Amino acid sequence: MQFRIISLPAFKGASSGVDKDFDFSPTGVLGKFDLYFSAIKPSDRDNFMPRDFLYFDEENQGMVWIWALSEDMEDGGNEVIHFDGGYYLTYVYKDGDDDANGKLSNEAIKYIEASEIFELDIRPNHYAMGHIITPPEIIRAQGWAQMETFIPIKLKDK
Repeated sequence: MQFRIISLPAFKGASSGVDKDFDFSPTGVLGKFDLYFSAIKPSDRDNFMPRDFLYFDEENQGMVWIWALSEDMEDGGNEVIHFDGGYYLTYVYKDGDDDANGKLSNEAIKYIEASEIFELDIRPNHYAMGHIITPPEIIRAQGWAQMETFIPIKLKDK
């Protein structure tokens, strides 16, 4: 099996808000949000888990980027949201490799649909998300990054 099942905790997060333009430029909604959270240097205590997640908001038809805040982090004037957390099936691929992502996504959905214990848990503000797992200095050295996709799942009601 190429998938992991993990649990993400609920958290308070800063949000880019919905960007229907998918604008990652320095002046775009997502680009500005990237600059905001990239400038944060988490304490050693908070630097071990993914803190940013990018997802497509199906209701509002745009991209949203969120950053998990700890009590000593500023929200940068961004909207503050509550993230529910939950169980996620994850897989990893080379960022930008749409073929690999599509193949793994289809396999993951088939795996979940065939499962006797899991089902999808997609609902408002609870969608499949992505996170670059490669440290910035490694990305610069090798010229590419790994993306981890998180698909929300839950235990089936018995």
